[in-house]
Amino acid sequence: MQRYTYKVVEVREKMIGGKMSGDKLEKLLNEHAAQGWQLKQITSAEVRGRVGPGGVDGLLVTFEQPVQ
Repeated sequence: MQRYTYKVVEVREKMIGGKMSGDKLEKLLNEHAAQGWQLKQITSAEVRGRVGPGGVDGLLVTFEQPVQ
C-alpha cells in the first residue's frame, strides 16, 4: 500500500502581492511540483493574518508526495 506525506500552504492575497491571479498561483504550483509535490486540493478559506484578529480571504493549497 502506497503511503503519502502532505504539505498545506496558506496563501493570503497580500502574501502573493495583491490580488490573487492565475499566474501567481501557477508559479506556486510549479515551484512545489519541481520539488516533487503533487497538487491534492485547493480550498478557499479565511486565512489568519500576521497581525490582529480576524482573517483575510485566501487559499489553503494541499500537496502530497509518496513516502520513499
